[in-house]
Amino acid sequence: MTEEKKFASAANVAKLGVLLALVIVLQAFGGSIMIGAVQLNFTLIPIVLGAVLLGWREGAFLGFACGVVVLIQVILGMSPFYTVIWTNSPVVTVLTCIVKTTVAGAVAGILYELIAKKNRYVAVFAASAAVPVINTGLFIVGCLCMQQSILSFQQSLPAEAGFTGMNVLVFILMGLVTFNFFIEFAINIILAPAIHTIVRVVEKRIAR
Repeated sequence: MTEEKKFASAANVAKLGVLLALVIVLQAFGGSIMIGAVQLNFTLIPIVLGAVLLGWREGAFLGFACGVVVLIQVILGMSPFYTVIWTNSPVVTVLTCIVKTTVAGAVAGILYELIAKKNRYVAVFAASAAVPVINTGLFIVGCLCMQQSILSFQQSLPAEAGFTGMNVLVFILMGLVTFNFFIEFAINIILAPAIHTIVRVVEKRIAR
């Protein structure tokens, strides 16, 4: 291995380490900021950056790490929703937590590699959009696979919330996903490409 390759490898390991730390810290201690009823979630950004800067395997690894942290939070019952799904559907809950961000990170990296051959900037935006879309899509699929658990949670909510008697799929979309997905989507397609550009500029200056 040449000195240049050794440096590139060491640099990539360092980047992965930093991104892994960000994933864990953001998910565990402050990846979501509430502004009124709106939840701003920054946890997916390091996954996007890992997939774009390092590759689909690293994106999948970061997504897996994020899923593990989420699973720990679920097991600890850090919200009433977590308590219900873990108690009633532990297997599906484990698969949902782990699979959704792992697949999102892998697909983002693959998309970037394919599209970057023609246009690197479009590739970054595609990867940034893919992560929240796939993450939310697989969350919805996971919820549909544990409908009884979702129904139990739905019935536990106060009547004034307006979810009583609502179709399970409609409840998942309105009560669990809602417009937070669109906020998360917007954050990713704005911040992830911006941070990616900054990283690339810094790398070029260091290389000089």
